[in-house]
Amino acid sequence: MTDKDRADARSLRTDVDGTGGEAAPGDGAPTPGTRTHGGRGAAPVHGTWEPLPAARWEDAFLSGNGTHGALVFGDPNDDRVIVNHHRLVRPNGSADARPPELAERLADVQDRLLTGDVNAGEDFTDGRPLLWVQPFHPAFQVRLRRPGDLAHPEGVRRPAEEWHAYRREADFTTGVVRAVCADRRSEVFVSRADDVIAQYVTAPGLAAEVTLDHRLPGAPAGLAVGHGAVRTPEGALLTLRARYPGSDLAYTGVTLLVTDGRTRPALPGVRVDGARSLLLLTRVRRHPGETDVLAEVRALRELLPEAGRGAEDIERAYAHLLARHTALHRAAYLRVTLDLHADPAERALPGSELARRPKSPALLERLFAAGRYHLLSAAGTLPPRLTGLWTGDWDTAWSGAFTTDANLNLQTASAAAAALPEVTEAQAALIHGQLPHWRDNARAVFGARGVVAPAHTDGESGHIHHLSREYPLHVWTAGADWLLKPLVDHDETRGERDPRLAVALAEVARFYEDFLTRTDDDGHLVIVPSYSPENRPANAGWVTVNAAMDLSAARHALRTAAAYHPGPDAERWLALADRLPPHRVNAEGALAEWARPGLIDTYDHRHLSHLYGVWPLDEINPYDTPGLAAAAHRALELRGAENDSAHGHLHHALVAARLRDAERVAAALDNVLAGDYFHVSLMSGHYPNRHVYNADAAHTLPAVLIEALIQSTPDRLVLLPALPAGLSSGELRGIRTRFGATADLTWTPEGARAVLRPGRTCRVELQTSTGARPLSLSAGEDGVLTLGPR
Repeated sequence: MTDKDRADARSLRTDVDGTGGEAAPGDGAPTPGTRTHGGRGAAPVHGTWEPLPAARWEDAFLSGNGTHGALVFGDPNDDRVIVNHHRLVRPNGSADARPPELAERLADVQDRLLTGDVNAGEDFTDGRPLLWVQPFHPAFQVRLRRPGDLAHPEGVRRPAEEWHAYRREADFTTGVVRAVCADRRSEVFVSRADDVIAQYVTAPGLAAEVTLDHRLPGAPAGLAVGHGAVRTPEGALLTLRARYPGSDLAYTGVTLLVTDGRTRPALPGVRVDGARSLLLLTRVRRHPGETDVLAEVRALRELLPEAGRGAEDIERAYAHLLARHTALHRAAYLRVTLDLHADPAERALPGSELARRPKSPALLERLFAAGRYHLLSAAGTLPPRLTGLWTGDWDTAWSGAFTTDANLNLQTASAAAAALPEVTEAQAALIHGQLPHWRDNARAVFGARGVVAPAHTDGESGHIHHLSREYPLHVWTAGADWLLKPLVDHDETRGERDPRLAVALAEVARFYEDFLTRTDDDGHLVIVPSYSPENRPANAGWVTVNAAMDLSAARHALRTAAAYHPGPDAERWLALADRLPPHRVNAEGALAEWARPGLIDTYDHRHLSHLYGVWPLDEINPYDTPGLAAAAHRALELRGAENDSAHGHLHHALVAARLRDAERVAAALDNVLAGDYFHVSLMSGHYPNRHVYNADAAHTLPAVLIEALIQSTPDRLVLLPALPAGLSSGELRGIRTRFGATADLTWTPEGARAVLRPGRTCRVELQTSTGARPLSLSAGEDGVLTLGPR
């Protein structure tokens, strides 16, 4: 290995404690080791670290490329990397399930609901039991175990108390998870360039047993597993094939092991002796029947440079793979950064210690960085699941699915503003791949053209089949607009219209043309049946009339489709939108969850579906509709947290930020930060005390901070609308606005400064704490805004 090769390899290993690394050309963002322009000390840490190994997979550090995921944990005697893949879902009988055929009964249930039978929708199903979508599951773990007589030079297994030199870290700028103990180093990343999990281990006199181990929690007893292990010119080849019980579907994992040591098969794995370096390249895929393992091996070999098997050759091969990956990952991650001028001493703490300081700006900095890193790493083939892209247990809560009536859009809420088009494209891939199934839903349930989205999907089927009396998810008609809204935001940000999105929006509008046929005494169209996820009125059944979310979604969908399709269709859709009824304000002065008079609100609930008009729609805001904004704020004040789900608290914060309520944003953040929601990995739990591994809090928190600092629409910019009191100064850089400008924002108690870099000429309204004024921007010319004390 040349001196240049070694230097290149070192330059890719950015220290997570802020001591090394340089920005990639054109990134335009601070990186570890740089100083803020205000001279307040080292920049925020773009990573996290721990002084002890992780014994639980929930505490594993994470890497991913949007298709493959890796959970990295274990200890120096037993390295473990759990392999995940977005497409790994276990057959459970739901793959071919169809939506309920209810169209012939629709008119009857509509008649009964409109004549006052508040329980008329209770039997509007086909009687099927609740059927979950196919559960997401892990593949296997790659284990490197040092046998007891080989783990220590004196032949004694190294005890935990001797790991005083141990350190493990996750570098968000590269996606590398690293563990170092004395003279031994292990690194893992998931390549965005080559779609492979790469693990590099180096130590003098390295000896290990390497296996692909399927024995993970919850693995079904009937899983038919076959192992293979053979010597190869590079070192060894390991394979694992697992066939699901009662199915011809299977998944196959292949690991190519490259080493400068000696190898021999030791089923179910291989034994390595006398090595200085190991490089493991792993892929997994799900398939019917058999698969061509040799083709997979050839593809892995093509990733290796033509070289020998020496330790320096292996290090060079690893550095080559890492450089290809980093060129893509680093630029995406560093597009947006947050600096809250935190205490450098707190920034230097391990994540587990920092999490015990819920009031620390350093904690918010690290969670913001981790949230963007995990979101980027989990989105590619598909958007993030309830667990992101990771699980170490076959029994994933709620099937580890995509819950689309709240969780998915909350997790991806920062994508447009935080410059992560990769995340939006992943959500688009999910939607456009399922549109034929969405059409089946509209026809079967409503006898309509167009599309209706499911509230749950495994990423394969978009058919509605997960429903029951208490969860009548098949009558939720707002889902298509809700799921397409982030794609609309992305189009506004970039100033171009995706033709695929235009097609989907037209299909949503056609559904409403066929569905909106009933009127009330005032001549308004009525949405019936209607459903507000996942709540019900205090005095009626689950299936109701004119849920606020359904009204907002119908209006928005019709008007947005009209904007994408000017002409006769647009005129017809706009006229339909204008006939929908207004929102209702109830006796408590709150925006009612159901606009139908007589339906009584139920406030203690984690979902805030009825405030869809506030966030993310902008239909209700303090500037254009102050009366409705006040009613929405009253509804927010009355809302309870029900079971303290993380997504409920942060959804509350997003709505509060739109309503300029900084205290309520801070309170919602406090609930999550003080509630012990974050694992050592900085991935989150669904409930307090890290109960139920779930990505909602981890992925949504960056969106909350952005919304508190800066908001935009195609014709408005709002600066510092809901800044929590504890964040007295800071810098947010690289934000994308929906009027086509990139924004850098800095603030102190003495005032604020925003630099706008417009990509297109526009005129917008600037909203600050002192009021509104017009703002003209010219493409290619920076605009600088200076605000006085708040």
